[in-house]
Amino acid sequence: MAFYPKIRAGCKDMWNAFMVREANWSDNDIPICPTTAKSLPKDLISYTRAKTIFNQYTKDGNKKFFENKFVHFYIDDQKFDNKRGGIWANCEEAMKILSHFAGIITPDFSTCADFPKPLKVWNTYRMRAFGYWYGRQGGSVINNVRWGPEETFDYCFDGIDKNSIVSIGTVASGLKNQTNLEIFSTGFAEMLKVLNPHTIIVYGSDNYKCFDQVREKIQFVHFRSEKDLALRGESDE
Repeated sequence: MAFYPKIRAGCKDMWNAFMVREANWSDNDIPICPTTAKSLPKDLISYTRAKTIFNQYTKDGNKKFFENKFVHFYIDDQKFDNKRGGIWANCEEAMKILSHFAGIITPDFSTCADFPKPLKVWNTYRMRAFGYWYGRQGGSVINNVRWGPEETFDYCFDGIDKNSIVSIGTVASGLKNQTNLEIFSTGFAEMLKVLNPHTIIVYGSDNYKCFDQVREKIQFVHFRSEKDLALRGESDE
């Protein structure tokens, strides 16, 4: 993956190959995305909300605003990955927004169990590629980690530093379903074995037995989802 052929005149980078220039790679050709965050997030905010804040501030002429919050992508894919204004299709515009915040949890591109394997691998690749690119520009990065059934274990943890901070989203994961919960718990155990994180950020409910079994060994940092905060009347939206 270190070989870069000469680009013919007129060719366009349709796959955002520029994002992974000089990256290191896993055996499965997933780019390594170093954890660059030096401290834990004080708060999390969705990319949707970050865009709204960005538009409000810039409309008022304040182009130098800063919010001490990490941006997460634990939202529906179409809210951050659409063809016209998504973070992959229009990454430079996304960077303008993200530069006003403290850091990012790497994008949560979907890897649903019923997706074909090439699409799941591609979305895993994109999580790491976007995070690597953001980090190379000086941004604070914490890796989102996402897995599925056992057949995903050979690539889904690739590109993430061992013994570091990772983030998990439990919103919209269907964990009230016993089968989904078993898959999640099995994957969580495998993630601990492979990555051995010292800190785990959980966005959404953290009320799961698989978490409770390791709380004495691992630091957990819990952030309630925006939906939960809204139901409790605590949302700032």
